Amino acid sequence: MTVYFIGAGPGAADLITLRGARTLASCRVCLYAGSLVPADLLAECPPDARLVDTADLDLDAITGEFVRAHEEGHDVARLHSGDPSVFSAVAEQMRRLDAAGIPYEVVPGVPAFAAAAAALKRELTVPTVGQTVVLTRVAQQATPMPDGEDLATLGRSGALLVLHLAARYVDRVVAELLPHYGPDCPAAVVAMASRPDELVLRGTLDEIAGLTKEAGVTKTAVILVGRTLAASQFRDSHLYDPARNRHVC
Repeated sequence: MTVYFIGAGPGAADLITLRGARTLASCRVCLYAGSLVPADLLAECPPDARLVDTADLDLDAITGEFVRAHEEGHDVARLHSGDPSVFSAVAEQMRRLDAAGIPYEVVPGVPAFAAAAAALKRELTVPTVGQTVVLTRVAQQATPMPDGEDLATLGRSGALLVLHLAARYVDRVVAELLPHYGPDCPAAVVAMASRPDELVLRGTLDEIAGLTKEAGVTKTAVILVGRTLAASQFRDSHLYDPARNRHVC
């Protein structure tokens, strides 16, 4: 058997990849976070599949489900919202599987920041304005940030910042970024990206905290801060430049 860590996408059931949907349809066991993964996706599971909501399970219990499926010879679809590569707690599960000798594979998905950019109708990298995107979060009591990855340090780059798991701390985000980005820097919050209740808030850095709190957004949201969010006066990219020699590799 194999455990498949599948990126379920940012929320809309049809944003799972074709590979993810095919894999989900082939697994006799499905572990999913009921608070984040859309229920519509579970319709892709086999009719006789065992469905396990992991919202209230700890790592030991989740590992126990993997071991049980392994002993029964059943493949497992482990659905994670967004893409498993960031903020998914997949690494600790993989470590447990390695220790137990259980094989696993990863099926990538559409990450939340990509869905947020789509909702904003923005390219996050714009020629001559910004070519770097930093994915990060803020420190919380349970999981501190490593040295050198605080917002004050990251903000010195001036890069487009995308913050996950931070809507509840939007005041702190603004306070730490204002010295580096300035009050007029474009900012946005996208909550429930790609879902029917998607909410998009646009403003400047000194406005976004008020807008976020007024809208009551505290979770399932992405905060974006950077000049590319409102860039309009920029040179065209070299990729499609009419003067480019397209016969040179």
